[in-house]
Amino acid sequence: MSMYNLSEINIYPIKSLGGISLKEALIENKGLQYDRRWMLIDEEGIFITQRNHFELSLLQVSIGNGKLTVSHKIVVSQTISFFLDEHTGENITVQIWDDISHGLEVSSLVSEWFSAFMKMKVRLVVMPLAERRAVDQRYASNAEVVSFADAYPCLIISQASLDGLNLKLEEPILMDRFRPNFVFTGGTPHIEDTFSTFYLGDILFSAVKPCARCVLTTVNQQTGVRGQEPLRTLAGYRNFGNKILFGQNLVHEGSGIIRVGDLLKVASYKPKIQAPCNDFFPGRS
Repeated sequence: MSMYNLSEINIYPIKSLGGISLKEALIENKGLQYDRRWMLIDEEGIFITQRNHFELSLLQVSIGNGKLTVSHKIVVSQTISFFLDEHTGENITVQIWDDISHGLEVSSLVSEWFSAFMKMKVRLVVMPLAERRAVDQRYASNAEVVSFADAYPCLIISQASLDGLNLKLEEPILMDRFRPNFVFTGGTPHIEDTFSTFYLGDILFSAVKPCARCVLTTVNQQTGVRGQEPLRTLAGYRNFGNKILFGQNLVHEGSGIIRVGDLLKVASYKPKIQAPCNDFFPGRS
């Protein structure tokens, strides 16, 4: 039996911006602390992602001294910071796919900075602590809730899955194309497809749905340039009913600290993916 160890923990505080790699993290009911708690919206309140705005990949996020800082990866003079608890108090109705939720605008100054960067009017909102955006009832087992992530609190991918893909690519890519929260070592490519339930520390996770991938994976997260890979290659061996699947979406029970190096203990297995899912949430942003 293979041994699986957690090798990466990643959070993406602002939806569709650069992630932060951690050695340990607190998992809360909505997912990892600070993960996708902020989001850019347009004038209609609809969420904004790299799917249509590749330039967002060039914005890196960091957290320290009670502040969140956004910095341009290439033009280092472009940067802005705000307090983690900062907001105007204005409650805004926001839309993520078919979900209606609510956000609080961080500040007009922050929104103006992002509007100037994107050359369109946008606002940055933070999810209120009391907001409860429900996970799709077809996949929720205990009324789970989620942040501004596409649909589920967490995503896991094995390092072997990426390694197997890179063997098929002319130019290898980094894991950041897929924006996972958890990466683990051990096992064969896509072994995560067989996980039904597993533990990281004392937290029980359920792999409820394969993750369907979208154009976001074709954006180089270091340059902001879009290409055809890896979707073109993945379509040749990970296409299930015209959905390209890579990684597993998760729900969980409980809260606590998860650390890199933790043993991933599988509690139950399911058959590998044989048929497409009936719904579609395109990728992770």
